[in-house]
Amino acid sequence: MFALTFMDAVHALAADPGLQTLAADTPPPALPAAVNTQVQTVLNWTAGFGLAAAVIGGLTGWLLVAVGHNTERAQLAARGKQSVLWSLCGAGGIGLTSSMVLAVYNMSI
Repeated sequence: MFALTFMDAVHALAADPGLQTLAADTPPPALPAAVNTQVQTVLNWTAGFGLAAAVIGGLTGWLLVAVGHNTERAQLAARGKQSVLWSLCGAGGIGLTSSMVLAVYNMSI
């Protein structure tokens, strides 16, 4: 019994012409074009610099691996291998995070 009266009340609210007019006049959320291009540029540059830093870290790690193996310094080679793995994790995290931020940002436009 209560569910039926509750549903009738919800239907009456949904059919109210005042609420429908109020909902129709609400503009969709969007940033102005001047701000949108600047924000998009900042997001793209941040992702690009982060991925470039991850690549440089990976190359440096491979350099440490090569020097460590050629000079028989196992500790240096092990650090190089760790830095390569952390660079890959960092690049994956940056790529995933920037993709998610851009996807959510583009949903609001």
